[in-house]
Amino acid sequence: MTLTKMRTAAASSLAAAGLLFTLAACSAPAATTPTTSAPASTATASAAAGPCAGVKVIVDSGSLKQAAADKSVCVPVDAPTAASKVLEEADVKTEGTTQYPTELVCRVNGVPAADFEITHKAGTYKEECKGMPAAFAYWSLWVKPDAGAWAYAQEGLATLQVSPGQSLELLFTVDGEPAAPAA
Repeated sequence: MTLTKMRTAAASSLAAAGLLFTLAACSAPAATTPTTSAPASTATASAAAGPCAGVKVIVDSGSLKQAAADKSVCVPVDAPTAASKVLEEADVKTEGTTQYPTELVCRVNGVPAADFEITHKAGTYKEECKGMPAAFAYWSLWVKPDAGAWAYAQEGLATLQVSPGQSLELLFTVDGEPAAPAA
């Protein structure tokens, strides 16, 4: 297989994953019982300080190294709760794109800023948040059970339910790095 074919296959795979993420976010959420959770002001200041009885929320700007986005907090919940609600309670602000305002995540806490040049293998890029983010530079959504490994979320923020003991991470990836959240 030629390098061009390999790159095309990799780009197609990333585009398909993005489409799956988009379609999952568009689907109607399953019926659930109402959830109860504490207001954002009670979120633990640092999830790294100890175990989290609720949902551990991590935002990692990856190779962008943008501290404005980075966060690690524990959000108290006692039942399955929409990931979008957990992020809201953790004071994590997400922004979609013009074409997909609630289905995709283009910016987290303002990162990457519209004027920020993202350096990647082919040069630099500025995210305009108009349509699908670039296949080489995007926010990915991950979930981890209390005693398990990180897995790429199979649903979007609007439909994904997270439960006490789980972790939820938004990770910015450039050219496939980092490939997954840190331990």
